[in-house]
Amino acid sequence: MFRNPKEVIKFANVKKIGMIDLKFIDLFGRWHHLSLPKSQLNLDMFKRGTPFDGSATPGFKSVESGDMVLIPDIQTARLDPFWDMPTLSFICSSAEAATLEPYKREPRSVARRAEKYLLETGIADQSLWATEFEFYIFDSINYKNDINMASYIIDSNEADWNSGLRESKNLGHKIPPHSGYHAIPPLDDLFNLRAEMVRTIEGGGIPVRYHHHEVGGPGQSEIEILDDTLTNMGDITMWMKYVIKMMARKNDHTVTFMPKPLYNEAGNGMHFHQHLFKKGKPLFYDKKGYGGLSQLALYYIGGLLTHGSALLALTNPSTNSYKRLVPGFEAPVKLFFSLANRSAAIRIPKYAVRPMEKRMEFRPPDATCNVYLALAAQLMAGIDGIKKKIDPTKAGFGPIDKNVFILPQKERDKIKSVPASLKEALEALEKDHKFLLEGGVFTPDILEVWIDYKLNREHNEVRNRPHPYEMSLYYDV
Repeated sequence: MFRNPKEVIKFANVKKIGMIDLKFIDLFGRWHHLSLPKSQLNLDMFKRGTPFDGSATPGFKSVESGDMVLIPDIQTARLDPFWDMPTLSFICSSAEAATLEPYKREPRSVARRAEKYLLETGIADQSLWATEFEFYIFDSINYKNDINMASYIIDSNEADWNSGLRESKNLGHKIPPHSGYHAIPPLDDLFNLRAEMVRTIEGGGIPVRYHHHEVGGPGQSEIEILDDTLTNMGDITMWMKYVIKMMARKNDHTVTFMPKPLYNEAGNGMHFHQHLFKKGKPLFYDKKGYGGLSQLALYYIGGLLTHGSALLALTNPSTNSYKRLVPGFEAPVKLFFSLANRSAAIRIPKYAVRPMEKRMEFRPPDATCNVYLALAAQLMAGIDGIKKKIDPTKAGFGPIDKNVFILPQKERDKIKSVPASLKEALEALEKDHKFLLEGGVFTPDILEVWIDYKLNREHNEVRNRPHPYEMSLYYDV
């Protein structure tokens, strides 16, 4: 949109911008923002940054050394469509206050280092990524956790549980459980809202492939976009989540990207399509290869699957993630690859037949990840597979062109499973992380802080609380 900061300032004057919004991400994947009046927009803001307290940002600095600055990336500039006052929004990188050096734990810096490392290997000069966004649109959510209670109540106008509701005018057209896939109006009550989301997303310069109702009956939806480079896809993903949530709120709905917000209903994944290029040439295509894939692509897959358990500590980093990764809901629970098989951890889309579109899809991830770290980690695993020439077939990862959910138990047991809990994934990351440290992309410090936080602030906190269902199971013992 802009070539230099002077063009930004000129645009802000012409469009009568009133506010500048600086968005930035913490180590664990949540967005934050800092707003400045337009009077503070100047060249120094882009050169020296805007100060903020890094000690108040989860995963960043301690109190005694908290001073940091936000450096806006002019390539991420967008008009924020949700502010009453005309507002120009930037995604920022966090930097050291004195030296302006990129902060080592800053997630966008990790993503950029991964792209730089890919170039240094000589394997490829570009990786392209496309994200599938699955989410639930609900009409209300109430939750509370206290010393003597734990509860949540979710409601959706589309939900089958409301089919017998004695409201003033119940018009029916509720979606039964597991029956929402490609539902058509009037069953799909959310098509207009999704269309508004897509219009706003494309208004921000992000091309959308399509949108539709997903399997989950009570409001599950999907929006899929076209591909872009790694760091750009991280930025796009954060903007997409923001727009989807804000558009829902504007229309009196609420959105969650939680992997498993509803018991016994489809979960939300965030699948990543990925492929490599060199001098414009697609490196994943070979007409004679399995699924049209080249040997290099198969080595890349071998790396992803070999490091799959460790990867999930970064791509599926919540306790709720592993409530989605259970048999029976199309979520991948086994580490293997296949052509067009949605029970596989890695699916090769059968419809992607042209050289430039030949790619593979890593299906386990979900939106509780820090997307920059998740993207970088997948690329590093793939590069490791290429460098070590890890043949996924020889390593025991398939291809398996069967629905593994209906295989006999003995056959299923021969296929390596994904971790069954966040703790298992974190333990796998502790044992298997050298591939992430190559080229200084990740640092031991990032992984130590990540593992400690996720284990003690999330896994243990959930483990230590009585679960409401335990009252049904054990109260009368």
